[in-house]
Amino acid sequence: MSKTWKYDFDLARYTREIEQDPSNFRAFKERGNVYFRKREFDHAIADYNRAIELNPDFFLAYNNRGNVYMQTEKYDLAIADYDKAIALKPDNGMPYNNRGFAFLLMGNLDAAEADIQASLRLNPDNIYALNSMAEIYAERNDAEEACRWLLQAIEKGYNNWNYIRTSKTYKKIHNAPCFLEIMAKKQA
Repeated sequence: MSKTWKYDFDLARYTREIEQDPSNFRAFKERGNVYFRKREFDHAIADYNRAIELNPDFFLAYNNRGNVYMQTEKYDLAIADYDKAIALKPDNGMPYNNRGFAFLLMGNLDAAEADIQASLRLNPDNIYALNSMAEIYAERNDAEEACRWLLQAIEKGYNNWNYIRTSKTYKKIHNAPCFLEIMAKKQA
């Protein structure tokens, strides 16, 4: 099944659910997720907004709308949404990691590390937070520490090799021996 077909199928499914129950905030959030994957960000934001209107305490809608804002480089809006998600569900590590990544992209590495560490305290096996820690140290040009965190993420299941290869957050350590060794093992 191609991604395009899957997205169209999912859009039709969630649209039907919304037509059957216009107060179904979860269906709006799910359809927003599909629009996000399709990179139809305006539609995604509209659906997350509707989910929030229907259920102002639905932390996932704030978190996911924050992801759209981060993807479109509206970092202040992303952080505001992650703040709200954290206020609503402080025991969930996902919005801490996402806010930390937004801070990372803004160059605020200390705030990024504080949030990502908070995410890891809530879920020590969060492969995305482990990878985010690697990215922080890569941005600090500390290749050995970045590689240590990256290896932890990989050992726990992180496998987005294309991201590791192409992300601007790893650019400073691309030629570091430990990074080259990690990438060579993937090639083997």
